[in-house]
Amino acid sequence: MNKQDVITFFDRLAPDWDADMIRDDGIINKILDIAGIKNGADVLDVACGTGVLFPDYLARNVGSLTAIDISPEMARIAQSKFPEVQVVCGDVETANFGKKFDCIVVYNAFPHFPDPEKLIKVLSNLLKPGGMLTVAHGMSRAQIDRHHEGTASKVSVGLMHEDALAEIFAKYVTVTEKISDDKMYAVCGTK
Repeated sequence: MNKQDVITFFDRLAPDWDADMIRDDGIINKILDIAGIKNGADVLDVACGTGVLFPDYLARNVGSLTAIDISPEMARIAQSKFPEVQVVCGDVETANFGKKFDCIVVYNAFPHFPDPEKLIKVLSNLLKPGGMLTVAHGMSRAQIDRHHEGTASKVSVGLMHEDALAEIFAKYVTVTEKISDDKMYAVCGTK
């Protein structure tokens, strides 16, 4: 998977992203609960898209919200909708944030990272002691894989089994949650 292809793909989709988004507030709240998103937390939203979860973080009165997306158009739209959020356009695997985070969330984006272990290693190093790293999807693994067939297949890999992801997490954080059912997928770990 070529990162430039990912950028081009998501830049093209960005203008209609919000209109095409399907949300399940119950699942999102469950994910944010297990991710430790709460009052005062310093949060990093990885592959934030157009800021789909920003209202959810802000409603929980997080201490700070930093977001990053590799797509300039996604980052531009997110920043224009939420000027109070620090939105970075860049590659999270090479970015320097100058700080560490209580909570890092990768929501509905994990299959777009070609090297899962590299990503988890980088993100775990951005956690404060006791911080929580969460990879989650608001759909099941099978639904995500079906969703990425066709045009998205060039910019995504299959969503790995939760046990395999938990094994990678365990090298860098303590796994605290592993969920894969017909409604959601999530693996969480604390530093």
